[in-house]
Amino acid sequence: MSLVVRPDYHAIPTIEKNGLDWISTHESQTQGRNALRIGILNIMPLGEQYEMNILNPLALSLVDIEPVWIKLESHSYKTWPDGHVDDLYATYSGAVKEKKLDGLIVTGAPVEHLDFEEVNYWDEISELIEDARNNSHSTLGLCWAGFALAKLSGLGKITFERKLFGVYELDNLTYNHPIMGALDDKFVCPQSRFAGFEDQEVEDAVSRGDVNALAHGKESGYTILETPDHKQLMHIGHPEYNKGRLAYEARRDQGNPKIPNIENFDFDNPLNRWRMHRNTFFQRWINFVTQESRSLR
Repeated sequence: MSLVVRPDYHAIPTIEKNGLDWISTHESQTQGRNALRIGILNIMPLGEQYEMNILNPLALSLVDIEPVWIKLESHSYKTWPDGHVDDLYATYSGAVKEKKLDGLIVTGAPVEHLDFEEVNYWDEISELIEDARNNSHSTLGLCWAGFALAKLSGLGKITFERKLFGVYELDNLTYNHPIMGALDDKFVCPQSRFAGFEDQEVEDAVSRGDVNALAHGKESGYTILETPDHKQLMHIGHPEYNKGRLAYEARRDQGNPKIPNIENFDFDNPLNRWRMHRNTFFQRWINFVTQESRSLR
């Protein structure tokens, strides 16, 4: 179906170049198309450029998707173009003032090496996530946001001395599952993080009923988790990355002693080997949100 965006949205040329459909917010409203409202709390560096990483898989949905861009009041968007956040993004309270969100995506941020309480927007994002748990059908946390959701479910993280950086294979642990059941037994996904989970701590949390473990990798450990009620989905990899974003990070970080050369990815001749995982993962999540939304109508 279509993305529902403002007619002056800066990425419309890229949306069209990628063969994706869009419709203006006014047309959607006048035609009564009932798009899913998906909040996107974007706290990534160079966040304007990053937006298409999220929109690409969402635009392949079988329902219309209205992305609702959300900003934090306690975060400084230093690497973003002047005026972009104020022009396009709303605070969470502003985004849900007139109508609830059907689902929420929270992006990663380069703060996984810090304790959660050291992150200056931790209190704000914690309150936001808790409200979304009560008022949206599902929250998807990517990379650091996945760790944040896990923290709020009682699962801590460990910090690495050197970054886990590359494209790694993961094992699908759950086949009878609304999202994972559509994925291959083994699939690959980019990882770009200074933190992870202790396997034993995850397994203890599973035994307590705090989380479900959905995917695990030899190099990357437990990578996809969820709360047992399916309300919060945690993916600490970067399935949404396009090859350009990953190549940019690999070039940027050359020579950094804490960041090894990227593994299983040639940034001079980049290939996207995780696109099927990305698209299937996001589409099954959107399908879950859609079904939950329809069940309450």
